[in-house]
Amino acid sequence: MAAGQCLLLLCMAASVVLQARAQPDSKGFITLDCGFTGETGYAGVGDTTVLPDNGEFTDNVGTSHNISAEYVTQSMAKSWYNVRSFAAGVRNCYTLRSLVSGLKYIVRARFKYGNYDGLDLHPVFDLYIGVNYWHTVNISRPEEVLIVEATVVVPDDFLQVCLVNTGAGTPFISGLDLRPLKKTLYPQVTAAQGLTLVDRINFGPTNESLIVRYPDDPHDRIWFTWVDTVTWAEISTTQTVQTLPVEDLYQAPSAVLQTAITPRNVSGNILLTWSSKPTPMDPSPGYIFILHFAELQALPAKAVRELRVNVNDKPWFNFDYTYNLSIEATSNATLPPFINAAEVFTVFPTTNLGTDSQDVSAITAIKAKYLVKKNWMGDPCAPKTMAWDRLTCSYGAVGSHPRITNVSLSSSGLNGDILSSFTNLTAVQYLDLSNNNLTGSIPDALSQLPLLTVLDLSGNQLNGSIPSGLLKRIQDGSMDLRYGNNPNLCTDVNSCQMHAKKNSKLALYIAAPAVLLVLIVSVTVLLICLRKPKKQVPLDTNEGSMHNSITPPNETSHVDSDSSLQRLESRHFTHKELQKITDNFQRVLGRGGFG
Repeated sequence: MAAGQCLLLLCMAASVVLQARAQPDSKGFITLDCGFTGETGYAGVGDTTVLPDNGEFTDNVGTSHNISAEYVTQSMAKSWYNVRSFAAGVRNCYTLRSLVSGLKYIVRARFKYGNYDGLDLHPVFDLYIGVNYWHTVNISRPEEVLIVEATVVVPDDFLQVCLVNTGAGTPFISGLDLRPLKKTLYPQVTAAQGLTLVDRINFGPTNESLIVRYPDDPHDRIWFTWVDTVTWAEISTTQTVQTLPVEDLYQAPSAVLQTAITPRNVSGNILLTWSSKPTPMDPSPGYIFILHFAELQALPAKAVRELRVNVNDKPWFNFDYTYNLSIEATSNATLPPFINAAEVFTVFPTTNLGTDSQDVSAITAIKAKYLVKKNWMGDPCAPKTMAWDRLTCSYGAVGSHPRITNVSLSSSGLNGDILSSFTNLTAVQYLDLSNNNLTGSIPDALSQLPLLTVLDLSGNQLNGSIPSGLLKRIQDGSMDLRYGNNPNLCTDVNSCQMHAKKNSKLALYIAAPAVLLVLIVSVTVLLICLRKPKKQVPLDTNEGSMHNSITPPNETSHVDSDSSLQRLESRHFTHKELQKITDNFQRVLGRGGFG
């Protein structure tokens, strides 16, 4: 859009619990303190909760830092104390999920360098919303605070805000906000274009530090005050300003419409000036001005307040383009002009389309399953210069989504079974999963990929048989299947049965000698035990134990060793014991050699 082609819109009005992680709260708000790594969030404006940045929004990439203490002030909000920086990779993204597809959202990114790295640099880098360029961040002073805001239509149930390293400094971010809008608001925002905020001004208050936002503005737009008490006089009311009974396309809050300015010189005009700053990505930015008017005074009879708004359609060049917007009374007016508030936006295109949503879901699941550690951030295929490593994409006609056609993950450390998500890459032509540690069987559903011509599964630990569907594709020449170096993989059911029989015979060959060896050892041990003599229990001196040591009549005694005899010969018996042994001296035990 040419710089001079501006659309002027007049809006007339007569009037701390942490949410589910990475989820919008009950109002649809997401407020993120980038770089803050606490376990829980903390209270924000109104009843909002500020979420910590523990890595789930960024796939655990980036580094958290505190800004230098010399740039921390007592009045500074807590959300400015930290940053997350991204020294590695060209593109790093925050992914905000659980959104409503097709709804409009305000996206707000906040930046304060604060010399967090101690290098006293002035980083410059690009911001993208999804696959579309949004803004160039240019930090000129460590204490500078920069807020970049856009209003866009979100085409999916998630939104990615990406920081792109352009070689002029390490990208960083202090905070990120997301706020939903009704579909009817800001009709200039479409699927083809978004609006980047230049200024949002609340005229009338005399306190320069006054900021109106949520809960006074239910959409949490931030309205800053513009004060010039020398040139302008204030008009205000304490009553609630009601909008006209027609569709309000902008819904400026009553707290903003309760004040206005008018020239102190009743015959004077209100002159507003904005400067345009072209960039290499947008050399001729287009602008949209939204002016808010609400009559706050009870006009006397026959009084007329009539305005004419003039815009300089031919801006002159003086290091930048300048727009002069003049609000003046018409010749019929009896009262001077006034204004309550204004919003100024630049237009940026959102016509670049991201990768096919089914492809994105599939490759994202693959990334999560196998913990792929490559430059897999943002959209897989777009922009084309930032496509993911090891992927090849096709880019069709204008208005069509890119498709993933080649996935090469050879020697990528993949573990586990082959994820079913591979079968959802319906445009893939070449799939290389070789030289990993994949296990389990080959999914037959891979044969249903209509464009797949090369499937390389060699060098893994797959087992089972090759599915019949893949065998058929091999036979008809529509697919080149590579499956070598999978020791437990067989080509069909029959070969698997033969493989099982071979394994059974091998087990028998190994088991039979082992059983024979055990049997021989057992017999040997048994024979040794049988040949070993039993030990005689010695005679006990107690009377009650005599029957255990003396063999009863008519039985063979086993006490035949020399040591046993020696023990018996040296035994001393009492008279009572001898009487019992010899049956009262009737039984002869032996005769002496000398008597």
